[in-house]
Amino acid sequence: MNVLLTHGYFLHDDPKEQVIMRPYPPLGILYIAAWLDQHGVENAVFDTTFSDWETLKTYILEHRPKVVALYTNLMTKLNVIRTMQWIRSQPTLNHTLIVLGGPDVTHNTLEYLQAGAHLIAIGEGEQTLLEIAQTGFQPPKWPDIAGIAYQLEDGSIFKTTARTKLRDLDELPIPAREKINIQDYLNAWKTAHGHSAVSLSTQRGCPYTCKWCSTAVYGQSYRRRSAKAVVDEIVWLQERYDFDLIWFVDDVFTVSHKWMENFRDELHNRKVTVQFECITRADRLTNEVVDMLKAAGCFRVWIGAESGSQKIIDAMDRRVDVLQVREMLKSAKRAGIQTGTFIMLGYPGETEADIRETIHHLQDSDPDLFTITVAYPIKGTSLYNEMETTIQSDKTWEQRTDRDLDFKRQYPRKYYDYAVRWTVNSVHLHKTQRKEGAFSVKAAKFRIKQIGAKMGMWWHAGVYTQ
Repeated sequence: MNVLLTHGYFLHDDPKEQVIMRPYPPLGILYIAAWLDQHGVENAVFDTTFSDWETLKTYILEHRPKVVALYTNLMTKLNVIRTMQWIRSQPTLNHTLIVLGGPDVTHNTLEYLQAGAHLIAIGEGEQTLLEIAQTGFQPPKWPDIAGIAYQLEDGSIFKTTARTKLRDLDELPIPAREKINIQDYLNAWKTAHGHSAVSLSTQRGCPYTCKWCSTAVYGQSYRRRSAKAVVDEIVWLQERYDFDLIWFVDDVFTVSHKWMENFRDELHNRKVTVQFECITRADRLTNEVVDMLKAAGCFRVWIGAESGSQKIIDAMDRRVDVLQVREMLKSAKRAGIQTGTFIMLGYPGETEADIRETIHHLQDSDPDLFTITVAYPIKGTSLYNEMETTIQSDKTWEQRTDRDLDFKRQYPRKYYDYAVRWTVNSVHLHKTQRKEGAFSVKAAKFRIKQIGAKMGMWWHAGVYTQ
């Protein structure tokens, strides 16, 4: 075997994800596998999602690949490091080249090389890994490969010229889903939710500048596959798998209204019917675009808000009006599309008054679903750079992910755990009171939880100010 692609994410080691149970195939490495296939490079994919580390080790020992290429992000970092160190310890694998790619390696290049990687692929990986394979994995030829970094004999880091991003995404083959067991994903969804889903990518890059968001792989660009190519893939999926829904993984699905119109028309003209879920921004929505989403088959749209406070939205450089977010959430609901939104608490400068505005925002816009994250600094982002002097962790780099980092906030970190509960229960209380009345048993339960969360906030705010 020339190249083994894997990612080190084990669902059964993740209690939270087991509860959520919305796993998706690793499209990134499946794109690379298809690209290598297209250019005649032998490769295999070991999908760890439904497997375990011992099985991965056995597979590597049996096949002894020339290259083990590991996708690395916040969720896989610790297992990637563990896998690298294990490979390095095996005498029969001392000629195996370890290549890392993914969003976490761009701004942690030195650390990953010191932890055991031979090469770091920075940016998009298809052409980079192909060139690594085409050189015969020979170090003397590495300086000619764009988009990589490696350690020299003196310990210094050498980075080659940046990899040019692929401009025409229609050149990409369909991800090599046949190399993994897609049915495992469909079964997991069906069992947990009563319906099954597949994922699909139509674009790369994001042109926006939200300070907390990482653009380490695809950059602040906007490149998109043609509507025809996307519908071709949908048809390909429908011919091979029995699924109910599609999740479009793009950052801003409606960034181009012209593309959205072409996509709707392509589906209609080819009589392709599909239900899908996507993410977008309120400033890239209008009532007309909402209607296009509905006509194309969108059953749920996630509209990013992050906060109900315009002050915090501006601090994030979101470049959107909170009132517009509320209006587009309502517009989508009027069109018969389910709505979801994302909330982030604990952003620098956020006060209790800002959190109250967020609660009001959720109560007024009334999304069907919402998720809440406590802000954390991802290395390479503007948020990280702004808060770097206050960032702290009680773990070493090898033991932590960016989620384990904290920075100086308005209140202590524990305060925001209670703030999340306060927000969630305040919104659920509001919904329940509208449907069942203020004195229902269900409303009383939410009221008790809301009061308990608020007391926790007060306690930790008081501890912080003493």
